Amino acid sequence: MVSLQMIIDIHAHVSAPIELAAYKASLLSHRGAHGRGKVGASDDQIRAAMEEPSRFFGGISHLAHLDDAGIDLQVLSPRPFQAMHSEEPAKLVRWYTEETNDIIHRVCQAYPGRFRGMAGLPQSPSLDPREWTHELRRCVGELGFVGAMLNPDPMEGTSPPKPPLGDRYWYPVYEVLCELDVPALVHSAGCRPPARESYSLHFIVEETINTISLINSQVFKDFPDLKLIMSHGGGAVPYQAGRFMPGALRRPEDGTFTDRLRRLYFDSCLYTQDALELLLRTVGADRCLFGSEKPGTGSARNPETGRWFDDIHLLIEDIGWLSGDERADLLENNARKLFGGLDD
Repeated sequence: MVSLQMIIDIHAHVSAPIELAAYKASLLSHRGAHGRGKVGASDDQIRAAMEEPSRFFGGISHLAHLDDAGIDLQVLSPRPFQAMHSEEPAKLVRWYTEETNDIIHRVCQAYPGRFRGMAGLPQSPSLDPREWTHELRRCVGELGFVGAMLNPDPMEGTSPPKPPLGDRYWYPVYEVLCELDVPALVHSAGCRPPARESYSLHFIVEETINTISLINSQVFKDFPDLKLIMSHGGGAVPYQAGRFMPGALRRPEDGTFTDRLRRLYFDSCLYTQDALELLLRTVGADRCLFGSEKPGTGSARNPETGRWFDDIHLLIEDIGWLSGDERADLLENNARKLFGGLDD
């Protein structure tokens, strides 16, 4: 079956020119002693990073991956493992985040109608979260970005961790997200030694911790209009939902565990059909948005099927019990409801 539905991918990361990595290396080498500087990337270099084949992405380019998958519009955020939120001094985090967001903006300008920006925040743990929101305001107000990526662990696996997302520590960010009426994609960043897990596993751990923290908190009573998307299908929570259902019944005034989960949104960034079906059955297709992280971790071919692991649109087509309306919601309509500015 070939879908004629438009596909909006809300979970993707920018393929940046090597000049951005060189800029980061320079900042870390002099720790700010030589000043801020700039990323010296030309428009041609920015286009080349999106159009030239990459060995990291299975030998084809970012744009080729999108064309092959029929992805019409992609919301781009920074590469999370590059965010270096825990580095000091805090100005390094701010400078690098701002430069990365500027690169994303230039990609969006280079390909009108194909990409929208999702802001990285300068989440240095030594700063008050209110200071992170200046960049959110700049990206939405000046650059036309349609959302933000929120790292629940700016300590990047080091101790002591900051409070989970259900804590009032995060309220300054929630206030600005609601004021600007933009969603946040909850997505962890790096994980520094001597942590026990890789950064990829750290993503899943943090999504699990913070999904539970949010639905057991007062956050959605205090911010009823807050729009949070849990990346990678909410980590382990849908898979372990039965573990938490009995406990939720002891607080019936807050609804069932499923009711609480449905205060959040979830992306479809799961690379097996079984996992994707479990997510959809647990939270409902109306709370899920198409996200592929393409190209990225999943950009390798499955030797059993010959498909790219991150060809999530094909997994969705293979789910026989989804209705046409549910597919349309998952691939396009839910994103349009949650994000403004996708048609600008």
